[in-house]
Amino acid sequence: MNPMDDKLATSCSSSSFVHNPHLDGLKDDILYHFALGTRTNDLPAMFGDVKFVCVGGSPWRMKAFIEYIAAELSMEDPKSEYPNICAGTDRYAMYKVGPVLSVSHGMGIPSIAIMLHELIKLLHHAHCTDVTIVRIGTSGGVGLEPGTVVVTKQSMDATFLPKFEQVILGKTVVHNTDLDQSLAEELLQCSKELNQFETVVGNTMCTLDFYEGQARLDGAFCSYTESEKQDYLNKAREAGICNIEMESSVFAVMCKLSGLRAAVVCVTLLDRLKGDQLSSSHEVLHSYQQRPQILVGQYIKKQLKAKAVCG
Repeated sequence: MNPMDDKLATSCSSSSFVHNPHLDGLKDDILYHFALGTRTNDLPAMFGDVKFVCVGGSPWRMKAFIEYIAAELSMEDPKSEYPNICAGTDRYAMYKVGPVLSVSHGMGIPSIAIMLHELIKLLHHAHCTDVTIVRIGTSGGVGLEPGTVVVTKQSMDATFLPKFEQVILGKTVVHNTDLDQSLAEELLQCSKELNQFETVVGNTMCTLDFYEGQARLDGAFCSYTESEKQDYLNKAREAGICNIEMESSVFAVMCKLSGLRAAVVCVTLLDRLKGDQLSSSHEVLHSYQQRPQILVGQYIKKQLKAKAVCG
């Protein structure tokens, strides 16, 4: 594993998220894919109060989340319009209400990694402190009933190892993929208090592909049998893997390097041991997709109430 992972995470204060000396020489740091910049925008005024960041693949889902959280926190009229802060670009969407920031990240490791670089710099330039970040999304379950919410314990690669490999200057750098275990337990406790749906803490497999990389039989290409697929997924289950998605590994790495308290909360839309394609109705799938939002919303409300009491 990369020895810098623990060193950087340990040395990072609650208000300093970046580890790049080259940034000091920039007169204007342009966050290109957000259509924001340190010279063109007053980032501390816009984002300095952010304490919770929720990220997810779909722009529509992240707008729905900010509308939901606005109603839950009774901060603004839930029927009001929430402008896309990143309207100057079509890469990502960003919404904000009070101390909560909601950002889309697209699909797959490259897309979320680009977004996280600029998000982490944004939090740094805005002088944010004590930020918690949660990825909310959907996934394929492994031996779980559809609709089960999985809070990730460790992100594992397609060989069932808790690592993420990155090529930098032609050399392979291996990072560990640890997530904040205390935060995972706090989220699990919130689910118990809600008592609305099943939530488990388990390992998540992060793949580079949606089809063959996840042992699907329904892609344009397939080089294995149904039996081989089942054998692979059963081995994944034996390794403690509860679900499969495409972003958690690099999310875990970058959040740890930044000193951000982080969690991954994904609902399972199907049991991959029983099939590859979604058969549930649109209404059922929509209700499933709301579950991570409900859980994270409960966590945010609980944290804000605790801070209000302490304050």
